Amino acid sequence: MTQLGGVPEARILDTEHGRVPADGGWWAMNVGDLAWRTVEGTGAWCVFESPDARSATLGIGVHVLWPRDTPGKYHAEDQQEGFLVLEGRCIAIVEGQERRLGRWDYLHCPPGTAHITVGAEGGPCAILMVGTRGPDEHTRYLTDPAAARHGAAVDVETDSSAEAYAGRPPIRDVRAPWPAAPDV
Repeated sequence: MTQLGGVPEARILDTEHGRVPADGGWWAMNVGDLAWRTVEGTGAWCVFESPDARSATLGIGVHVLWPRDTPGKYHAEDQQEGFLVLEGRCIAIVEGQERRLGRWDYLHCPPGTAHITVGAEGGPCAILMVGTRGPDEHTRYLTDPAAARHGAAVDVETDSSAEAYAGRPPIRDVRAPWPAAPDV
């Protein structure tokens, strides 16, 4: 049973790439102060949880895509996901259809929806990504002509993330590429 009330504040670690919550407590930080990660061609992202206290029910973070970047491979999963464009533009490929998204556009993906996002021309795109999690999560990486045109589809369908991302460059830790300077 989850404890209600009395949750301690998380310890925050300062690293060379930004700040990281060290446990499962509550915390408040600026997204620009968090540690971020990147893989060549996939943009950069931060996750709103401790690496040592991953939520069993919710994944949430910000992903910044530059033109032609894609955060992964075209896929469908048995969990719900949502994508809110905070800044810039991207292309969403959903069930084989391309949709252009801009600031404040939201993409809702019920469980089983095939999808991926791709950075559009004109600069970086910051997307708040959120998804539910379950104990027996299942993801299928799919072939698709629209996703393939953007380099975002696997050649052969698979249930294996290791197969889908074979040959991908390593993940690197980086400083925040976003948010941009405030407009104030």
